[in-house]
Amino acid sequence: MATVGFIGLGDMGQVIIPRLLDAGHTVVGWNRSSGKEGDLLELGMQLAESPRDVASQCEFIFSIVTDGKAVREIALGEDGIIHGMQETSIFMDMSTISPEVSRSVNEEFVAAGKIMLDVPISGSPVTVGQGKASLMVGGDSSAYSRVEPILLDIGAKSSYIGPAGFAVQTKLSINLLLMVEVIAFGEAVALAEKGGVGREQVVNAILNSVAASPVLAYRGPFILEGQMPLKPLADVTLQQKDMTLVLEQGRLLGSILPLASSANEMMNACRGLGIDHHDFVVAHRAYLQMAGVK
Repeated sequence: MATVGFIGLGDMGQVIIPRLLDAGHTVVGWNRSSGKEGDLLELGMQLAESPRDVASQCEFIFSIVTDGKAVREIALGEDGIIHGMQETSIFMDMSTISPEVSRSVNEEFVAAGKIMLDVPISGSPVTVGQGKASLMVGGDSSAYSRVEPILLDIGAKSSYIGPAGFAVQTKLSINLLLMVEVIAFGEAVALAEKGGVGREQVVNAILNSVAASPVLAYRGPFILEGQMPLKPLADVTLQQKDMTLVLEQGRLLGSILPLASSANEMMNACRGLGIDHHDFVVAHRAYLQMAGVK
């Protein structure tokens, strides 16, 4: 068993850290703001004073934070991970950020003779808690062989994608597909409702059809009356942050993204209607309103 650092005690940290503890690892955690550590401390997590402090105690260090700016801060800042790491330690960033930022941070670690991998996770807090998440890895392949057993303590599958930045690049493509699929689901249900079909009937029919998928299986019921969760798996604002990264990749690479652009417009509509605090499957409501369905 290993001593594992974890930086970022938000929604994903709250479900990943217990899995690491249950697997027998010692976990040392830190968060940029206080107040999220309580339940994790009760489970046995130790609390550090800074990212540098985390890194100085751990062979493997994970982070999952909001955006590229936060990654740079916790990794390269004055009290950053890079300053506390041992030469044999491995830093794994799980944040969904632009590949360009991920690669630029990686370059700083390489220049310092230290190892960083991009290790985004595909799955919601629900799927992580169920042990069904998957992880992708970009960076040094020999480092991947060292961390793979720990990654499999977090999720059911892990896969090596390629050089630095390739994993987060792949994660953005997966998120593109997920977002378009969920938005299209709302469009399909709204069309059937406009034609007079009951909402529950069409949702059940879709979830029992060849069009069904895991993401629709647990999100589909949210659009039934009274079923929208108070705590969304990913609200419109959070999901649109990822969509913005996707669209920026399209611009940088000259890759046309018509479906992603359309899905993004529906998230704009949700924000305009003031329903963006809900899980982003709420786009179904925007379709209904624009179709004049009560």
